[in-house]
Amino acid sequence: MATSLNFSANQVSTQPPELCLRRSSFKSKLSSPRRPKFVSFAVNSTEPSSPEPEKPEIELEFIAPRAGDDGSYPVERAKAISGEKLLRNIMLDNKIELYATYGKVMNCGGGGSCGTCIVEIIDGKDLLNERTNTELRYLKKKPESWRLACQTIVGNKENSGKVCSRTMFLLNLLAFLQKEMRVTSLNHSKLPSR
Repeated sequence: MATSLNFSANQVSTQPPELCLRRSSFKSKLSSPRRPKFVSFAVNSTEPSSPEPEKPEIELEFIAPRAGDDGSYPVERAKAISGEKLLRNIMLDNKIELYATYGKVMNCGGGGSCGTCIVEIIDGKDLLNERTNTELRYLKKKPESWRLACQTIVGNKENSGKVCSRTMFLLNLLAFLQKEMRVTSLNHSKLPSR
């Protein structure tokens, strides 16, 4: 265990003695008053340090939205410390495909406004945070198993377990197109009539 000790510059100098002597002879040439300098030292203690308790982990399984060449759905796995990250960030950090091609370019960056990161939680819903207001608004008439990855916190810093989810590229594409159509129709309704 390291203990920090602070000493004033009047007690301990950070410079070799020969430089301290020369510097004191130039004291009259200094235009500003001397400020005390502080030096920090770390001292190792002989007391045994207790190891930090391990933080609970959440195991995640991500089922691909498309079947592989053999007809089975590939599963990718990741682990995360409970309560520390959003599902979106875990997927991006582990290079697990979250967005379809259009979503990689047209997503909102985690703001919860585009719907390109919809995932279906197959198992482990109880290990996630409750739906946020953004999700309640955006996923109003959708099944409870649907979540926005950018709004979903994995764990609560105390629980551990396993979450299984599936990205929903086709639904994400439909949600994105539906939003674009609404925006386009709103913009056209503001145009002056001829």
